[in-house]
Amino acid sequence: MSARAAVPAAPILLVEDKDSLRAMLRLALEGQGHTVVEARDEPEAVAALREARPSIVLSDLRLPKGDGFGVLRAAKESDPDLPVVVMTAYGSIQDAVAAMKQGALDFLAKPVDPDHLLLMVERALAQRRMLGEYQLLKEEAAARRGGVIGTSAALRQTMGAVEKAAGTDTTVLLEGESGTGKELCARALHTGSARANGPFVAINCAAIPETLLEAELFGYERGAFTGANTRKIGKFEMAQRGTIFLDEIGEMSLGVQAKMLRAIETKRIERLGGGGSFLVDVRIVAATNKRLRQAVAARQFREDLYFRLSVFPITVPPLRDRTEDIPLLAMHFVDRVCRDVGKRLSVSDAAIAELVAYPWPGNVRELQNVIERAVILSDGDTLLPRHLSLVSAPQGEAADPWDQVDLSGSLAEVTARITREAERRKIMQALRDAGSDRGRAADLLQINFKSLAVKLREHGLE
Repeated sequence: MSARAAVPAAPILLVEDKDSLRAMLRLALEGQGHTVVEARDEPEAVAALREARPSIVLSDLRLPKGDGFGVLRAAKESDPDLPVVVMTAYGSIQDAVAAMKQGALDFLAKPVDPDHLLLMVERALAQRRMLGEYQLLKEEAAARRGGVIGTSAALRQTMGAVEKAAGTDTTVLLEGESGTGKELCARALHTGSARANGPFVAINCAAIPETLLEAELFGYERGAFTGANTRKIGKFEMAQRGTIFLDEIGEMSLGVQAKMLRAIETKRIERLGGGGSFLVDVRIVAATNKRLRQAVAARQFREDLYFRLSVFPITVPPLRDRTEDIPLLAMHFVDRVCRDVGKRLSVSDAAIAELVAYPWPGNVRELQNVIERAVILSDGDTLLPRHLSLVSAPQGEAADPWDQVDLSGSLAEVTARITREAERRKIMQALRDAGSDRGRAADLLQINFKSLAVKLREHGLE
C-alpha cells in the first residue's frame, strides 16, 4: 500500500492502577519507539482519550475508579475503530471474553509478558493501518465517481452517460434542478478524463456581477480599467490542460455569451486591455438549472452558444425521481456529520420513511442540510422524526404543482413544453418500472421498440 495511507504516529494510552506494572509496561513500549500516555483509572483514561487521541488503548479491567469496561465504552464512543486490548488476571478470563464481545480487540492475561505485549501492539497497529488504507481506497473510489452516491436506475443512467463522456474531450452540458449534484458530475467527468492530472476550475456565473464576469473568465492586463493595478489571470488560463466548469451558464449576459462563443470556437482568449489573443487548452463543462431551449426561444440565450455547449447533454435527475437513493444518502450524511461533531447515531425506520416521503424541492443539497440540523438537534443515540425539520405545505393548503410550471410564451409553446416534459417523465417512469429493460418499457408505454428508441434520442435519455 501507499505510504500516504499510513496512520500518523499517535500515543498508546496505558491504563493501569499499579505503579510498578505501569512503569514496566511503559519502558517496554518506549523501548520500541512508542509514545505512551498513562492513566490510573477510568476518569483519567476518559480525559486522555479526548486530549491525546491515542492509536491504541491498553487497559486493565480492574480499576480503583470505574473499570476497564467503562474505558472500552469511552474509547469506542470516541472512535469506533480504535483498537482496545484489555488486561486481566488469569482467573478473570471470563471478563476478558465479555470485553471482546463489547468490541475489545484482544486480551492479555497477567502477569503480562512484555514480548507478548509488543507483538499484540504491532498487531493492533497493523489493523489500524489496514483500516486507514481501506478508508482511503473507498474515498479514492468515490472521487473517481465525483462523490456521487446512489444505485437507482435514474442515477445509473446519468452516471453511465458521464462515464462515456469522460473519456472524450467533448463539451458537456449538465441540466437539472438546483441541488441535484451537477458539480459532482462535472468533477466525475474531469477525474475520469485524460485531463485528470490537470486543474479543475469552477466558476458560478450567477454569483458574479455581469460587469466582473468577463474579467473573471478571461483575466485583464494592468491598467485595463480603474483599479486594475496588476495583471489578473482568468479562469480559462487557470484551467489550462484541465477542465473549466461553468455553473449556472444560463445567467450569463448576452454580451459575455458572445465572447464565450468566440473562445469555444477559436480556443483563443484575450485578456481585457490586452493587445492580442492566445491559445488555451481546456475542456468545457457547463451546467444550468434553466431550460436553455426556452431561453433561446425567448431570445435570452444565444442559439449558437447553446448548440456549442450541448454537444453532449446530460440530465441529472431530481431526488424525487430517485427516492430509492434517499436512505443511502441519508446514512452517508449522518456518518459524515457524526464524525465532525463527535456523535454516533443510528437512524430510525420512521425517520427514513419521512425522508423518503418528502418531495425534496431542494434536492440532495436540501437533504444534506436537513440531516446536518437533525444530527445537531438529536439528544440520544437514534435520529428520530422529531429531529427532522421538513418544510411542507401549510395544513389544509395543498401545494399547487402548476406554480412550478413555466407558462411563458404563446399557448402553442406552453402546450408543446408541457407535453414534452410529461412525455419525458412518463418514459423515465416506464424505464424505472421495467428495470431499464427497453423492450419491457416499450410494452408498458404501449409503443413499439423503434418508437421508444426515437423518443429516447429526442429526450437525451439514451
